Amino acid sequence: MGALTLGRAALIGAAIGLLLAPWHGLENGALAAWPRGEASPLLALLLDGSRWWLWPVAALLAAVAPALLRGRAPGLLMMVAGAGIVAWIFLMGHAIGLNGLAWKGLAPLLGAPPPQPSLGWGALMVLAGGVALFSAGLAARGSFGADAFVSFLVCGSAFLLILFVFVPLVTILSAAIYEGDRFAPDALAARLTAPEAWSLACVTTHAGCGVVWNTLLLATLTGVISTLLGLGFALLAVRGNVRGAVAFRAMTILPLITPPFVVSLALIVLFGRTGIVTGFLWENFDIPRSRWIYGLPGVLLAQVLAQAPVAFMLLDGALRAISPSLEEAASTMGARRFKVFRSVTWPLLKPALAAAFLLGFVESLADFGNPLVLGGDFDVLSTRIFFAIAGARHDPGRAAALALLLLALTFGAFAFQAWWLGKRRYTTVTGKGDSGLPAPLPKGLKLGCSLVVWPWMAFTAVVYGIILVGGFVRDIGRGDMTFTWRHFLTGFEVEWHNGVDFRGSAWDSLFTTIEVAAIAAPLTAGLGILLAWLIARQSFKGRGTLEFMTMLSFAIPGTVVGVSYVMAFNVPPVELTGTALILIICFVFRNLPVGVRGGLAALAQIDKSLDEASATMGGGALSTLRRVVLPLLRPAIVASLAFSFVHAMTAVSAVIFLVSAQHNLATVYIVGRVEAGEMALAIAYSTVLIVIMLVVVLGIEKLVGRAQIGRRAATPTTMHAGA
Repeated sequence: MGALTLGRAALIGAAIGLLLAPWHGLENGALAAWPRGEASPLLALLLDGSRWWLWPVAALLAAVAPALLRGRAPGLLMMVAGAGIVAWIFLMGHAIGLNGLAWKGLAPLLGAPPPQPSLGWGALMVLAGGVALFSAGLAARGSFGADAFVSFLVCGSAFLLILFVFVPLVTILSAAIYEGDRFAPDALAARLTAPEAWSLACVTTHAGCGVVWNTLLLATLTGVISTLLGLGFALLAVRGNVRGAVAFRAMTILPLITPPFVVSLALIVLFGRTGIVTGFLWENFDIPRSRWIYGLPGVLLAQVLAQAPVAFMLLDGALRAISPSLEEAASTMGARRFKVFRSVTWPLLKPALAAAFLLGFVESLADFGNPLVLGGDFDVLSTRIFFAIAGARHDPGRAAALALLLLALTFGAFAFQAWWLGKRRYTTVTGKGDSGLPAPLPKGLKLGCSLVVWPWMAFTAVVYGIILVGGFVRDIGRGDMTFTWRHFLTGFEVEWHNGVDFRGSAWDSLFTTIEVAAIAAPLTAGLGILLAWLIARQSFKGRGTLEFMTMLSFAIPGTVVGVSYVMAFNVPPVELTGTALILIICFVFRNLPVGVRGGLAALAQIDKSLDEASATMGGGALSTLRRVVLPLLRPAIVASLAFSFVHAMTAVSAVIFLVSAQHNLATVYIVGRVEAGEMALAIAYSTVLIVIMLVVVLGIEKLVGRAQIGRRAATPTTMHAGA
């Protein structure tokens, strides 16, 4: 694509936004009032004088139009016009808000302008045109190999990442420094050092410790225990010659399709004051009923149940990738089994162990559902942030400060992992053949792993069995196992009366969840693959910065994302709260890093010579991407689709701040049923979600096939007849 073609397309799109589309009202969604009132196009608002301060936007478009229409592509002019349009729209959008002039220092220049609501679809089209003009200008001046398509992808992606990742993060940082409308750094210092965060009263008294220490303790225990359990499973599956490898792998799918807090419901049914196990122990052994499951033990148990299978997946792949020849060489030199494991296998597992611990640690920090359901008096940062926003006090500044602490812990975990691994190399798979046999486990280690792994497998089966059965009996928590459809009918009743009537209380949230997930998943996969292609295949200034921005949302806990979105998009110029659009945007940029990393991994297996061959034949970047790269990336695209859909169906920590009565989600509905004491209905709804996601995941696996992780057989070379 040439710079002139992109520039003309940008001019046409911006002109439509200027002349026809409603300038305000993105948060209202529909165009019912168009083209009158606030839904009028910008041209009408300029002509009636109500938005006179936006005349520079029209002037910049008019300045670049003649050259483009004459078939010229003035690079510098397009860059200035595009950047000026974007900057001026956002500058005026922040300066003039719902109450008129927000930046009082501009009063001598702007006077007393009327209130200005949120930007709308017309503004969105003009902004897109401005970004495209700027991209065309860069390409016309020789940047990005003079390829306007690559230029537009880079600039457009950077604009979206700045708007929906960087700006919310900056907003939450700034909110912590303000007290009301007053700039108050001392308030930030007080919030960050408050006793609720750092108190050590639990050491000397019966009072609780600060939420930072609670969060660190829980995350550390979760990371360590889930990593050790995952290691035990992986050692038995890869080196233990056990028959349970299929069962182990079946277990890895459970965390993917289970909402994050559903395990907590099963634990309450088992170990709550009226739970099955609690009642059995009381009736048969006179062990008093207690509430031990509410607090650190219960939350830790729920998180380890969710994270141990993920750790197993990571460590299983790492064990299979270790070159057997290294272990065989150690055995040949006289080392016993345990010494081979300690001196060869264990050091080579170090990166995978660090990754498994980091993932468990970070997921524990970000977890919101399990601490909310099982936390009791054991507060952590994620739940304290939620109640600072949703509670009676409604203190956004305090929520922002706590979110900063949570973010600091997350970045600290990444920094610790990088320091622990250092710059050592752990490469064991090379291009050379490797016919060695993996070293068997030492007998003592195998016995120890078996004594831990098999009971945990049985316990996991019981927990998920409770989830499966709990929705079909009258009251599993009190031992009433009478079969009933009542809970499913309450949530999913359907009547036929002049058509289908979805009378169940859960239908609205289920339909909204499926709709939002179905829209967000392809957007996530598409943007992720495009960004991966840019990072892996294109060379341009700022590529490292773009990659960092794509991965930034992975390091931000969901609770922080939710709070930052509320603060950034609750007021003009971009007001999205209460709409389905903010849910879609949140899912897209929350799950984007997985699509990017999956695309990068897939592109690493595709030789660049294919791209070069396409370029030699005259194909541009767009043609190469469409005809060569995307067909080869089909498995990565479909896998990214599945992951994005499932995570959108099960997310709760970020979106619980963003849902509304009109746009509620399944996980938030389930949390509400738990808080209302309707455990059976919550379990029944969770069962429906699990079935839906299981069908999606298995369908994807059937469509794409199972990924082959580890070393693959080399393609045999063609031999001459006389060889």
